[in-house]
Amino acid sequence: MTSVTYSSTRGCETQKNLAFRDVVMKGLAHDRGLFIPDSIPTVTPEELESWRSLSYPDLAVEVIAKFVGEDQVPRKKLEDIVKRSCASFRAEDVTPVVEKGGHYILELFHGPTFAFKDVALQMLGNFFEYFLETGSNGGRLAVLGATSGDTGSAAIYGLRGKKGVDCIILYPTGRVSEIQERQMTTVPDSNIHCVSVDGGTFDDCQDIVKASFANKEFRERVKLGAVNSINWCRVLAQTTYYYWSYLRVTDMNKDITTVNYSVPTGNFGDILAGYYSKRMGLPLGKLIVATNENDILHRFFSKGEYHRYDIAETISPSMDICVSSNFERYLYHLAGDDPTTLASWMEAFESTGKITLTGKKLEEARKDFLSARADTAMTVKAIKEYKDKYDYMLCPHTAVGICAIQQLGEVNMATVCLATAHEAKFPDACKRAVDPLPTPPPQLAKLFSMKTRSSNCPNDTAVVQAFMEKRIEERVANESAVGLKNAQFKKTIVTAIVVAGLAIAASQLAKRR
Repeated sequence: MTSVTYSSTRGCETQKNLAFRDVVMKGLAHDRGLFIPDSIPTVTPEELESWRSLSYPDLAVEVIAKFVGEDQVPRKKLEDIVKRSCASFRAEDVTPVVEKGGHYILELFHGPTFAFKDVALQMLGNFFEYFLETGSNGGRLAVLGATSGDTGSAAIYGLRGKKGVDCIILYPTGRVSEIQERQMTTVPDSNIHCVSVDGGTFDDCQDIVKASFANKEFRERVKLGAVNSINWCRVLAQTTYYYWSYLRVTDMNKDITTVNYSVPTGNFGDILAGYYSKRMGLPLGKLIVATNENDILHRFFSKGEYHRYDIAETISPSMDICVSSNFERYLYHLAGDDPTTLASWMEAFESTGKITLTGKKLEEARKDFLSARADTAMTVKAIKEYKDKYDYMLCPHTAVGICAIQQLGEVNMATVCLATAHEAKFPDACKRAVDPLPTPPPQLAKLFSMKTRSSNCPNDTAVVQAFMEKRIEERVANESAVGLKNAQFKKTIVTAIVVAGLAIAASQLAKRR
């Protein structure tokens, strides 16, 4: 099967019909657009049914192979990449589905960093490794990412120790939880660089990333790559758990044929994976966009107003985002797959901070998605309710998703809420509802006794870029020095062995005489 190709949402001629390998390594299109598939593969009901008995890794291979053919990644290598990625999860099912409160919860927090982003970022790290080993970028990649909490640690755990890769993660000072910060800053690998951006928000960090990709000279000099959900590979990897959970729900409920999903989201990547899964043919019903007080997405789907406001600091910090970078992909489809229309919308947004849609376009958007907003009081109430009634702890983001289905009357056995993180990552938020808290997993508890390592930079693109180049240069120099020492040591050993061998040979020769 030939692989799907990809083009930029903004229509640049040089950014059309690119291969999977290329879009994974580029991350962001050079015209500042996002890569979208030129065609969307279909999954027939018969195929879907044939996947029912597969393990999670085997199912994931089948879904990804719909987009990625042998011409991009040989099937055996794809299987290896996916299975190694899934092996890092603590749960045998990778993403278990449990029933609580009269609906299902898809637990996405069983990976190395206890957050849903592990599913995609373990795979992305392994795809990077394969592409670098087989000739991409001359074997070098400098990944620059922004995080509101979970992406950073998941990216770091997916890329730590990878040959030829430097990983630089920007996060806003004081705007991630302490555990989220420690998950990033306790990783000692020399190719990991954590940067706390003073006086900035997540959107500021994301703007630095986008500006760096827009700078051709810098981009090419450092071999820039992306781990944020602007990278198509992340969206593709996340489709796999929609298939998995659909099959599990319909296993347990033979009368259910269509499944709804409530997705706590800030950057729109997680729910976009559901949207693409539905377009492929997976029988999904309602896709519910669940937001906290930073509700730009809810305002769009309820009023047609995609208007940028200042970020409000909340107890669900991974959703404290006022510009959803993945939303451009959906807007492209809403524009009838017309890059000219999409580009005009994005230009207006970049200059005014506003996109306003009415009439048929808004009606179409509402057919694709429902939405709801939960404030802090609602979130705390949901956490307490589920602990009291069902002895089940929700993280504050997952609680937002629960609030959404309660508001919309979608609490039923055909609805799945995505549990995006383990509650122990947000003890301060959860303690507002539950006190004392359950004992945290040992992997998180030990973070407080570990040494941390990070750097501070001002909210300035040029300063961050200079820091990035300096750190890469220092790491390469150190590795070269270590390599030279190792080579000298090996040379010394070899010389000693040769000398000893010659001495033994001379001694034996003397005895014969």
